[in-house]
Amino acid sequence: MSDKRNKRRAGGFGPGHMRMPVQKPKNFRKTFRRLMGYLRPHYAVLVAVLITAVLSTIFTIIAPKLMGNATTKLFEGMMMKMKGVPGAHIDFNYIWGIVIALVLLYVLSSLFTFIMQYLMSGVSQKMVYKLRKQVNEKLARLPVKYYDAHPYGDVLSRAVNDSENISNTLQQSLTASITSIITLIGVVVMMLTISPLLTLVLLVTIPLSFIGIAQITKHSQGYFKQQQEQIGMLNGHVEEMFTGHQVIKAFGKERESVGKFESINGKLYNSAWKAQFLSGIMMPMMMFVGNIGYVLISVVGGILVIHRSIQIGDIQAFIQYARQFGQPLNQIANISNIIQSTIASAERIFEILDEEEVAADAEASEPLQLPKGRVTFDHVGFRYKEDQPLIEDMTIDVKAGQSVAIVGPTGAGKTTLVNLLMRFYEVREGKITVDGTDIRSIKRERLHQLFGMVLQDTWLFKGTIRENIAYGRIGATDEEIVCAAEAAHADHFIRTLPEGYDTILNEEGSNISQGQKQLLTIARAILADPVILILDEATSSVDTRTEVHIQKAMNALMKNRTSFVIAHRLSTIREADLILVMNHGRVIEQGTHHELLEKKGFYADLYNSQFDDEEKHLEIG
Repeated sequence: MSDKRNKRRAGGFGPGHMRMPVQKPKNFRKTFRRLMGYLRPHYAVLVAVLITAVLSTIFTIIAPKLMGNATTKLFEGMMMKMKGVPGAHIDFNYIWGIVIALVLLYVLSSLFTFIMQYLMSGVSQKMVYKLRKQVNEKLARLPVKYYDAHPYGDVLSRAVNDSENISNTLQQSLTASITSIITLIGVVVMMLTISPLLTLVLLVTIPLSFIGIAQITKHSQGYFKQQQEQIGMLNGHVEEMFTGHQVIKAFGKERESVGKFESINGKLYNSAWKAQFLSGIMMPMMMFVGNIGYVLISVVGGILVIHRSIQIGDIQAFIQYARQFGQPLNQIANISNIIQSTIASAERIFEILDEEEVAADAEASEPLQLPKGRVTFDHVGFRYKEDQPLIEDMTIDVKAGQSVAIVGPTGAGKTTLVNLLMRFYEVREGKITVDGTDIRSIKRERLHQLFGMVLQDTWLFKGTIRENIAYGRIGATDEEIVCAAEAAHADHFIRTLPEGYDTILNEEGSNISQGQKQLLTIARAILADPVILILDEATSSVDTRTEVHIQKAMNALMKNRTSFVIAHRLSTIREADLILVMNHGRVIEQGTHHELLEKKGFYADLYNSQFDDEEKHLEIG
């Protein structure tokens, strides 16, 4: 019904916290404000999260200062004993008091961290639950034209992957951002209380790290981008080759395929090792700069201790704070990139939520009473694009119980006619009526209950054969399911399976043949007992014997029902009550098979060319 296009999204992180290019939002502020709107009902809980984060971080920040005091007390006691000061001793009571205080601080810090994560888990999951619910409800309200214009993989990625990305960010990155900022501020305050001079020494070394990171990033980003592109090309090539491996072998293109793989793989190797190498040297470079900072702190701190400006335990505490100082900087740098990706995910979800929905049903709509199935197209006009008319002034009158075949070349408008009948698209001009009632005045749900569809592309879900047939009608009994299968000529093959009607089909139904899948969809339609049938000829990909069974099943299904058959093999529609010949969106001929052949017009030429092709095929065979 529509073209399927493959779209690839890329992004992620290289090792050593080297960031690869990620998708960035088009409008960060607008999307961020809208996403934060989902947190508004949870402000009270978020305040509690903030308080617990502050307390947890403060308790962690105080600990190095207390350990420094213990070290100072231990050092002073030892020095006094070494100098032989009368009564000199190490005040272990003081030290044990600090140890107990540290244990208490760490326990409280862990407790508040647990509470923070617990509260944030609830908020993030409730928010994403609401977002997923809105997306799911929106997808049900979107018109078919949206799905025709967007690949299913892209829609699935937005509904599942992007919402999961938001959930993970809220759960982890938001709390990490809060604790990182508080840690950064708290560590700077604690360092300043120990020694403004040592704080200045540490801060001087930070630009060295940023300069190094900027230089590495400048060169590595290009290689990461190349790596990303080459991975996409390699995945595409491998998928292509495995999908068409029989054709490749048949035409002897193995060497060419392998050669192309080696070429792409070689380029990937060159870009990947350079990207990973540059990414890998970032951490050693940062450690080198950090170690220089520790040396400077130790030297300057030693001088300050000698001059009694600070205590020896303060140097120990300061070095611990220096180590803590680098962690939130790295976290904030990484989180900023994650947030960019998250806002981009939110933007993609909001694009779905902002899509135009199907037109609302008429308020005064009422279900048809005892529908018969008479269908009329009254001067119908339709176009997908304003400047490209497709169907113009179409008038058709199909009596109840008639079988109507729709034939014509590709792009003639056969599928469009069915889409209009089902209200997947709305007519631009004229009207379509069922039993004299304009379908626009019937609720879509009620309208769709009038129809049964058997398409060329069968759809079965993971479950038993019984469940797949019963999908046609809620509350169907086992007897009704078996009767529908018998009418569809499917009962025999079902009973030959090891588990019979309880045989579990996999997600694509690949554990039964294409013809058997088609018979199950026909049984499903028979069970639904619709007033009007839409059949997209389903015998083009099966053998002749299976085609006979399917044709018999379809004849049983069409009996006493209005049927629209999109025909590809003209030999299968000779008995149709009415044949509509379409070309360029117009019904250019209509009549029975024999009437149209006698006219010697478009249908006759189409039928004879197909018949000649079949004869030539038989002669060659």
